[in-house]
Amino acid sequence: MAYNDFNMDSHWLPFTPNRHFRKEPRVFVRADGMHFTTHDGRQVIDGISSLWCVGAGHNRKPINEAIKKQLDTLDYATAFNAANDQAFLAAEKIAAMAPGDLNKVLFCNSGSEAADTSLKVALAYHRARGEGHRNVFIGRERGYHGVGFGGMSVGGIPSNRKVYGAALLPRVDHMRFIHDPANAYIHNQEPQSQEDYLLELENRILPLHDPSNVAAIIVEPVAGSAGWYIPPQGYLKRLREICDKHGILLIFDEVITGFGRMGTNFGADFYGVVPDMLNFAKCVTNGVIPLGGVICRDRIYDAMMKTDAPEHVIEFFHGYTYSGHPVSCAAAIATLDLYQKENLFQRAGEMGKVLGDAFHSTFKGLPNVIGIRSLGLAAAVELAPIAGKPGKRAYDIFLDCFKKGSLVRPAGDVLVIAPPYVVEKEHISTLVNTLADSIKAHA
Repeated sequence: MAYNDFNMDSHWLPFTPNRHFRKEPRVFVRADGMHFTTHDGRQVIDGISSLWCVGAGHNRKPINEAIKKQLDTLDYATAFNAANDQAFLAAEKIAAMAPGDLNKVLFCNSGSEAADTSLKVALAYHRARGEGHRNVFIGRERGYHGVGFGGMSVGGIPSNRKVYGAALLPRVDHMRFIHDPANAYIHNQEPQSQEDYLLELENRILPLHDPSNVAAIIVEPVAGSAGWYIPPQGYLKRLREICDKHGILLIFDEVITGFGRMGTNFGADFYGVVPDMLNFAKCVTNGVIPLGGVICRDRIYDAMMKTDAPEHVIEFFHGYTYSGHPVSCAAAIATLDLYQKENLFQRAGEMGKVLGDAFHSTFKGLPNVIGIRSLGLAAAVELAPIAGKPGKRAYDIFLDCFKKGSLVRPAGDVLVIAPPYVVEKEHISTLVNTLADSIKAHA
C-alpha cells in the first residue's frame, strides 16, 4: 500500500511536525515481536517500545486473547455508582506490585490524566485534613507530566508550556534540573555530583511559598521525556525526607519508569523510596489499550473517607467515563501475568547492561556527541545542537535511522533507545550501529 492511498487531510498528528510528515509519511500497518511493517512493506525495529509502552513486544497472544474474551463477556460498564470485576482484579494486582502501603488504585486512561488526578487528590487530601490552604505545587525544570493543564503547569519543558501560559495553574514553582554536565557519561550507575540540586528547594522555593502552603512535589524518578536524565545519588531519598519534614506529599510520575523499565516493578523500588502517590500508564497494558492510574498510600484514602457527610455523598468528585474500563483492565491483568511468567522485568535489567555497554563503546568519541546516559533498559546519546536550529540534528538522524529500518526517539538534541524487554542482542547491535552510522553521516 503506497502512502498516497491514504487521505491525510483529516488526521492531525500529535507531537509531530505535520507539514513535514505529509511530505515523508511514516505509516505502520502491522507489528509483531520487535518489528513493525510499514505501509510500503518495510520492516522497522521498534527501538523505543513505541513510546515506552510495549514492554513485552508486539502482538502477544495472551494479551490479545484476554481482550477478545473480555469483549465477548462484558464490553463496557459505567464506572459511576457501579463497577466491574476486572477493575477490582487489576487494582488488586497493581497494588500488590507497588511498594510500601501504596494500596489504593484510582484508574484513568493515560499518563496525562494520571498527573492531573494525582494533583487533585493532593488538594482534596489536604482539605479533608483541615489544611485546604495547601495549594502550591512544585515540579521540576524539564519534567514531563502530560498535556493536561495541571500536568503542563507542574511540567517544565518550555515548548509544552509557552503557548498556554495564561491558563496554567498560578501557584506552581519548579526545582532546578538534575543534570550535572560533569556527569555527561553515565553507565548503569547513579551519578555523584558536587552540586546540591535540592539546596534551592530548601533555601528559596519552600521559604518563598512557606512549606505549610505546599500540597505536593511531583517528579519523574528518571527524567524520561527530556532525554533520560538520571538523578544524582541520594537525590530522591533526600527529597522524600524534605517532604516528610514539611508534611508535603511526594508524587512519583512513573508512566515511563513503571512496570519493568528499570529492571524492577517501579522506579520507586529501584531507588528505595516510597512516594505518597505513584502515577502509571503505558506498559501496564503493553500499550495495547489505554489505561492509566494513580496508586495512593492508605492514609490518603483513609483521610478522604473520614467525613461527617452522609454516606450517600461522594467523597471525591473526580473520575472518567472510562475509569477502570473492563477491557483495559483485562488487558492489564494479562500483561502483568505475562511479564511475571516470562521474568521480563529481570530480563529488562539484564539487557539494559547490554544496551549501556553498546552505547558507551560505540558512541563515545563520535562527532558532536557530548553525553551518553544509560540506566535500566534505556540509553540516550546527547548531541551538540546545530547553531540556531535546536533539535534539527537529532530529527534528521531519526529520519535517517527510520529509512534504514530502526525506530529511535528524538528528544530535543538527544536520541534515545528504549526497546521492548524481549529485545535480543542482535537487535541492540542493529539499533546502535544504525544510529552510530547516522550520527557520523550527519556530522
